[in-house]
Amino acid sequence: MSLLIAFLVGGTICAIGQIVLDTTKLTPAHVLVGFTITGAILNGLGIYEPFIQFAGAGALIPVSGFGSAIASGMLAEVKRLGWEGLFTGAFEITGLGVTAAVVFASIIALIAKPRK
Repeated sequence: MSLLIAFLVGGTICAIGQIVLDTTKLTPAHVLVGFTITGAILNGLGIYEPFIQFAGAGALIPVSGFGSAIASGMLAEVKRLGWEGLFTGAFEITGLGVTAAVVFASIIALIAKPRK
């Protein structure tokens, strides 16, 4: 059942993004930033964490989950370090994921042949 819930929630988030793209003049970059900011704001308000508990990967995998992770790291570091945590907290939680994405993308770029 948890797989079905994750699929439906993740699909709904993606469908919302597609509807925004189809009905407005916003670019994919605007939607990406909008979802990231929405995830961060909802995490800051304490709404996104229960949503993650309910939806699992359906809430974590979309970019709104990345925004939530950034906010979560910042809030934890602010509690630990004070205002300096605003600058370091985003990297504490998300650093490993960003590093893995860059490393694997670089490996694939070396292996794959670009299309002309």
